[in-house]
Amino acid sequence: MRSRKFLRAEQLGLAFDVPGLVAGVDEAGRGPLAGPVVAAAVILDELQPIKGLADSKALTARRREKLFDEIRAKALCCCIAEASAAEIDEINILQATLLAMRRAVEGLRLKPAKVLVDGNRIPVLKVPAEAIVKGDAKVKAISAASILAKVHRDRLCAAMHEAHPQYGFDGHKGYPTPEHLAALRAHGACPEHRRSFAPVREVSGD
Repeated sequence: MRSRKFLRAEQLGLAFDVPGLVAGVDEAGRGPLAGPVVAAAVILDELQPIKGLADSKALTARRREKLFDEIRAKALCCCIAEASAAEIDEINILQATLLAMRRAVEGLRLKPAKVLVDGNRIPVLKVPAEAIVKGDAKVKAISAASILAKVHRDRLCAAMHEAHPQYGFDGHKGYPTPEHLAALRAHGACPEHRRSFAPVREVSGD
């Protein structure tokens, strides 16, 4: 039986073996006008492969939900973290995204030897890290992280809808759709809105 300390190239989407455990990291919720930005970090178990991992945006909601449970059950370890709307307003969305990513990596039960991050920016970490553009479609561990982050944030949006049904968070997930913008104009901003974002700032008078 092969050791888990070497993750095969076909798992990582890379052309070589990487010594040590490798974590994939991705985020969800940079563009919405409300709610936290969510990041997830995942270290997959090569002895328990998960079929169908892909960029969360390419999957149906039902498929994401099923994979969410399978990832949580089969991964060596995973962590989901957030940066709140207040933190986004304080330090800006980019820095809040990197903060959520750092929290996710630091929350892993096992320490990775390397971290692969979707996109072109990496958070400040105590372990080596590499940014991979479109990594959520190339690296299975990043795909898994994208699914965890997306499903978790969608569930947060459902809870936001329960608390503030007039905005329709269960439908648009906080993104600046015409319906959401109309609700903002009609009702003003709620505590979950990001007041540093222009459409919210315009109606809140901040």
